[in-house]
Amino acid sequence: MAAATPRSAVLPASMIMFGLGLLAIVVIFALFAAGYENMPVWLNLATLLCPAGLIFGVIATVLRNRRR
Repeated sequence: MAAATPRSAVLPASMIMFGLGLLAIVVIFALFAAGYENMPVWLNLATLLCPAGLIFGVIATVLRNRRR
């Protein structure tokens, strides 16, 4: 039988970051459609989780496959 490879916690964490960033983007669009113009700074900064999660996920996948 093949030995199980150790799982890294980076990939699930990056998926959660991406999902939270995507949720923040949807919330901003919904609030803007409802008529709000000045969004809180923390909500605007939360949208940066989306590209950060994507970058961390790609890097984690490349590094994991490179070790094999």
